[in-house]
Amino acid sequence: MNKTIRKATSGLSLSFIVMIAFFLTLPKVVSAHCPLCVGGAAVGLSVARFLGVDDAISGIWFAAFLGALALYISGRFKNIFIKASIYLITFAFTIWSFYYFNTWSVDNLKFFLINTHLAKILGLDRLTFGIVFGGIYFLIVDFFDNLIIKKHGKVYFPYQRVFVSLGSILLVSIVMFLIINF
Repeated sequence: MNKTIRKATSGLSLSFIVMIAFFLTLPKVVSAHCPLCVGGAAVGLSVARFLGVDDAISGIWFAAFLGALALYISGRFKNIFIKASIYLITFAFTIWSFYYFNTWSVDNLKFFLINTHLAKILGLDRLTFGIVFGGIYFLIVDFFDNLIIKKHGKVYFPYQRVFVSLGSILLVSIVMFLIINF
């Protein structure tokens, strides 16, 4: 009986710790890059990779995911240098890790993180190009969205930031698809 009680209480304490950690990560106020943006970009990326979408387009979605995540994390800081550093470090470490673990992934999982057999765009692998291009594009879109909101002092409709971020990524993905395929 004693072991059963111990197992039950340890399971309850683990559940309690997970719940507290979950609620501590929720934003108190909806911000420009809340978990909803991060989740939306992650879903778009997963669907793109699953459907066999070109790596350059998947890279754009991955950049939106990384950008939203980096801006959400850096939103806790006031210093613009720290915010920019977090954004750049997030992208740099991600691209580095793709190249670093690519050989292991191909050997053990038969899965290319970076497919070096595809044609390159501007001298970069397609996924890397998509991540770099998408990261720059996402930052520019976020800058202009913030500028419009500051100029007018309000958002124009609920979830404007989510709509602008994901809508612009969808639009640039369609444009990239047309450029690559036609």
